[in-house]
Amino acid sequence: MRRAEVYLHEQLAGHLTQNEQGYTFAYAPAYLTANSAEPVSLTLPLRPAPYVERVLFPFFDGLIPEGWLLEVAEKNWKLNARDRMGLLLACCRDCIGAVSIHPLETEDQS
Repeated sequence: MRRAEVYLHEQLAGHLTQNEQGYTFAYAPAYLTANSAEPVSLTLPLRPAPYVERVLFPFFDGLIPEGWLLEVAEKNWKLNARDRMGLLLACCRDCIGAVSIHPLETEDQS
């Protein structure tokens, strides 16, 4: 399992998880009750129930670099272009826009 914190405007908005079944995105309860809460994407409106998909949500997939920058990331971190979560975790801590992805250590990582 791999996990990440999702920040919007440097405020923790939720958590993204990948496991054997696919991907889950859930807004943080404290974020949902904040007056400044806004969705990270129009395709992921605010709600307490988690979003679950077999493949990486298109919004998060769209944060991953493309072209020559993707090639640099693949070579430097020895990542496979098909490992979308790995690329997201490696490349999207400081991406263009208001959203950033911060990897979380999980118990089953070495």
